[in-house]
Amino acid sequence: MKAAVVVFPGSNCDRDVAVALAQATGTPPALVWHRDSVLPAVDLIVLPGGFSHGDYLRSGAMAARAPIMRAVVERARQGVRVLGICNGFQILTEAGLLPGALMRNAGLKFVCRTVALKVESIASAFTGSWRQGEVVRMPVAHGDGSYFADDATLDRLEGEGQVAFRYQDNPNGSARDIAGVFNLGRTVLGLMPHPERAADPQLGLTDGRALFDSLVATLA
Repeated sequence: MKAAVVVFPGSNCDRDVAVALAQATGTPPALVWHRDSVLPAVDLIVLPGGFSHGDYLRSGAMAARAPIMRAVVERARQGVRVLGICNGFQILTEAGLLPGALMRNAGLKFVCRTVALKVESIASAFTGSWRQGEVVRMPVAHGDGSYFADDATLDRLEGEGQVAFRYQDNPNGSARDIAGVFNLGRTVLGLMPHPERAADPQLGLTDGRALFDSLVATLA
């Protein structure tokens, strides 16, 4: 499986996810700068966590207009898998690749801790290595992680099976405890928790490794 990680000014988890991908695939991913306009031929594109452009204006809004995002959107429309983690999730919503928006946390405080998540769907390249309904643990670290969409959109996400993960103890006020969503084709996933920070025993958590193993099993 070939992967690319897009790097924005302010990304701080690009190396973390690159290490997780290299451990899962045996091959380091390509690191692509946000000002580039061409992506290599890959099976997976990752938008990592961090604070692109310092979260000025609105989290993910500036990064979503970066030159490389035109190529990301085009590849996504072609069916290439795209994974957005934390700030990457924010960028995916700002770019229109996922519905909804990420708002300020309830309580207006930055949240940094490990949370429990229920795996709501295993019918995707991202989640097939878990069991339906399995509860896993991953860290979160965000100030703008409260998922919001109108009721009609939320009903549609629920009805189409586009909710990927749900918080068991909602840390940020997300609507219906949603921690991650798919696009309609389940080829694009955005989630606020960090699987790359829970993918190695040395980190104290390993539940996130299943996401990368699932991608390898499906796409390799």
